[in-house]
Order: sequence, then C-alpha cells, then structure tokens
Amino acid sequence: MALTLLDLSPEQSLPATAWVTVTQQHINTFADATGDHQWIHVDVEKCAKESPFKQPIAHGFLSASLMPGAFEQAIAPHPDISSVLNYGINNLRFLEPVRVNDRVRYQFKVAKIEQKPLGRLYSFDCIVEIDGRDKPALVGQFLMLAVIRSAP
Repeated sequence: MALTLLDLSPEQSLPATAWVTVTQQHINTFADATGDHQWIHVDVEKCAKESPFKQPIAHGFLSASLMPGAFEQAIAPHPDISSVLNYGINNLRFLEPVRVNDRVRYQFKVAKIEQKPLGRLYSFDCIVEIDGRDKPALVGQFLMLAVIRSAP
C-alpha cells in the first residue's frame, strides 16, 4: 500500500521515482513557456559546435518544475486532504547540467512537518539524480502544504 502524506514522519525517506527522459521537446516547450530561449538550451547545431557539453542542456528550473509530477508517484492521495499546494523551495542548487535525453529521477526525504492554520506544511529534502552520473542535477528543500478537510 502506498504512503500518504498523513502517514509520513520526519526523517522518513520515500522510494525513488521512476526515471524520466528529458527530451529536446521538453526543453523547447519549457523555453516557450518561460521565454528563456538561450541557445545553450534550444540551438542544437550551435551547441554541437560551441557548448562544452556538445549538446543542449535543460533549464535548471525545468528539473525543478518536474518535481510535483514526480512527487505524485511517491505519495498516494488521502481522503482527508483536499489539496496539496506548492509552498516554495529552500536552498535550491543546480549542481550538474541535465543534457538532452538524460534520464532523471527524484528522491525525497521528510525534513520537517509543521502544523499551519490550513493544514500541514511538509519540507522535503530532494535530490534529482541523473542516470549514469555521480553528481545530482539539483538539490533543494521543497515545501508543500497539505490542506486538511474540516470535519463536518
């Protein structure tokens, strides 16, 4: 049975998510959504000639923005939670570029749980691994507020 947010306690690690391949289409779509069309992300020919990576790299924030979808793989819904809201990111660091067609996955560990007026605020230490590399793409602490339903 999958864990829900209400089952978690501090220091608990969740199973790693499935691998996701970051394609050039993902990168281009993110560039269109954010307006960040820097050549290092979207110009395949220029990257082959001028980039130290010889291929496009994903925007760091693309890796961060895939986190909520990855989190849904690790946590099951709970009937007492009406919604889960992104609450922010602490200490986000981009450590290794994600190259086009790299596979990434997410690891979460509960850092802290706080009671708030609307529900529980969860702080998760997150690592985004890149398949075949020692250094993670990013590390950071993602915060999510679980809005708890009121008893009738």
